[in-house]
Amino acid sequence: MEVSKRTLQLGTETAFEVLAEVNKLTREGKNIVSFCIGQPDFDTPKHIKDAAIKAINEGKTNYTDSAGTMIAREAVARYLSRTRNIDVKPAHVVIANGAKHFIAFAIACTTDPGVGDEVIYPNPGYPIYESQIIANGAVPITLPLTEKKKFSFEIGELESRITKRTKLLILNTPHNPTGGILEEGDLLEIAALCKKHDLWVYADEIYCQLSYDKEFKSIATIPGMYERTIISDGASKAYAMTGWRMGFAANPLLAPHMARWVTNTEACGNHMAQYALIEALDGPHEETKKMVQSFRERRDLIVKLINEIEGVHCHSPGGAFYIYPNVTKALEKLDLSEAEDLRKLLLENGVAVLADKHFGGRNHGDPEQYIRLSYATSKDNIIEGIKRMKKVIEGK
Repeated sequence: MEVSKRTLQLGTETAFEVLAEVNKLTREGKNIVSFCIGQPDFDTPKHIKDAAIKAINEGKTNYTDSAGTMIAREAVARYLSRTRNIDVKPAHVVIANGAKHFIAFAIACTTDPGVGDEVIYPNPGYPIYESQIIANGAVPITLPLTEKKKFSFEIGELESRITKRTKLLILNTPHNPTGGILEEGDLLEIAALCKKHDLWVYADEIYCQLSYDKEFKSIATIPGMYERTIISDGASKAYAMTGWRMGFAANPLLAPHMARWVTNTEACGNHMAQYALIEALDGPHEETKKMVQSFRERRDLIVKLINEIEGVHCHSPGGAFYIYPNVTKALEKLDLSEAEDLRKLLLENGVAVLADKHFGGRNHGDPEQYIRLSYATSKDNIIEGIKRMKKVIEGK
């Protein structure tokens, strides 16, 4: 009896593996300040929880249409139309148990396995992009993000990677792991290339409400782009609903095809959670605004403190809740070879972070090394965690 090669080669989301390490150490009585998981430390707002409880009490506990209940799809369509300034119809919307599924569904809908179809994706980037490209039998093509571009990319770098076999471009803005944001001018140039080469775009916009310095811009807003863009978003980040598993995607052509993938995998999204999603999108947003303001203040604090550590420098990210500091000089100071070595050393000293290797291989010719910290934690934890990091790196 053998396990298939594609299963053995299947990638993972290393943040959860590091979280398991942290939980184990915590159970053993060790005090760990964790910056490793991208999860808001706030509770789901009460009015959202109440909507789910009401739905359960009213018997909303059955299967729904694979694309989701019509009332929930209408709420998503209103939300996407309002936030992207486009006309999204309920028929364009599919709801699933988390937005992550749509990575695989988008690749499956736009590429065929084993024929050389290519998917371009950001590097560093969310590790499930590469994992699902390979699992679906397509060819992964990395698009390097650079610190000098504030972790955006050169348009020439994108154009040089487009071939006759390119089918899909994955964009993520605001970006995990760097917090980088694609500027409107960049999006216009990207859109022109996608139209020229007839490419699909998977727009991972799960952090769209966590944009701190500028108004969020979606590539789907650009004329002629919504038709070729799979917009992916969800409730996890902006509404502190990670465990509710409510994600959604929209595209005029691919929605019914993605719904068939839902039928073939999970049948439908959680029925009662869809009522929580409706309340999140249509209800009051005061709690979300408070969360965003808190994240902005934490960003400013953690960037200030980490830039005070000798051998570490970090730009201020425009969105999400991550920083991606450059630790190359700190590694030299500590005589360490890789950012992963620093990650392990920090964990031994009570601080959990992730290394750049958890978000893809190093881009060709780039000697710089990085770690990722999530600031979805309290200011007290940020102060204490960076204090411990400073002690380890400076030896003081």
